[in-house]
Amino acid sequence: MKCAEVINILQEQAAESYACDWDNVGLLVGSREKEIKKIYIALDASDEAVQEAVSIGADLLLTHHPLIFRGMKRITDDDFIGRRVIAMIRADLSYYAMHTNFDVMGMADLAAEYLKLNDCVPLEVTCVEDGAAQGIGRTGNLLETMKLSECCQMVKEAFELAGVAVFGNLDMSVKRVAVCPGAGKSDVQRALEAGADVYITGDIDHHTGIDAVSCGMAVIDAGHYGIEHIFIQYMKQFINERMPNISVEVQKRSDPFQIV
Repeated sequence: MKCAEVINILQEQAAESYACDWDNVGLLVGSREKEIKKIYIALDASDEAVQEAVSIGADLLLTHHPLIFRGMKRITDDDFIGRRVIAMIRADLSYYAMHTNFDVMGMADLAAEYLKLNDCVPLEVTCVEDGAAQGIGRTGNLLETMKLSECCQMVKEAFELAGVAVFGNLDMSVKRVAVCPGAGKSDVQRALEAGADVYITGDIDHHTGIDAVSCGMAVIDAGHYGIEHIFIQYMKQFINERMPNISVEVQKRSDPFQIV
């Protein structure tokens, strides 16, 4: 199957037009005419992901986060981005990223499903299509009211996490939830305005966390990778179902940092 054909099917899941203006999604390295027989999926185009994709003979590397965000005036091995791009070109490895377009048309609903939320609406509306709002994150309700401590345990089990960071009184009751996979600091105010009892996201700093609690909302920081790793298995299943003739391998689950 040509790379262009693969891209057309990927866009049925999350068209590039849904990406935020500041983002850089789509085919970032390689030719649309390349034959794709094997795809390797990772969250980031790290050195390890590129090396593993090359070592297994993958034709396409598919990630959530794009390696290239800004314009590049030179591509050399003097920096990590250039080094990885050169490695891809040498191996004839094409590279495609699905970032905020997948956040809007996949990640948000998927995270809400993991948490079993109901009556969900977008947390941050990015567009309205045929009268329906689409956007990043979701706000919804838990199946039943629970303590914040119980909600933390639920998040750990849902996303298979060793632990989470929490801001708030562990004995407080929570029912309405806002969830934003990835870095959710910029949507704290939206979560407050949506009436969330608890905001589940990642990359929350000290002041943002304590300020949210002062405003009456608890925060569970499940980590940036902690929630977004669900992209990998979801896209593997999507490709297996829609492109059964293409072999798919994925990067093993590995948190980017350790707590010692």
